[in-house]
Amino acid sequence: MQPNDLPLVCIPLDLSDESAASLITFLYELTECLERHYAGQLINRYHQNSPSSPPAPSAPSDPNDPPF
Repeated sequence: MQPNDLPLVCIPLDLSDESAASLITFLYELTECLERHYAGQLINRYHQNSPSSPPAPSAPSDPNDPPF
């Protein structure tokens, strides 16, 4: 076994329903906090990776071909 083979996060296997719900709530709140904190960077990254203009529709090869 190599060091990179170990799991990044150790997830508890035996959680009560209440504990599982609390864990999920915590993870959602953590995700929201990270999104708020890094919102500017996420928006910049989105704009950098999106095409500057939508691609032009390709012309159908057969003019009698229906558009769908």
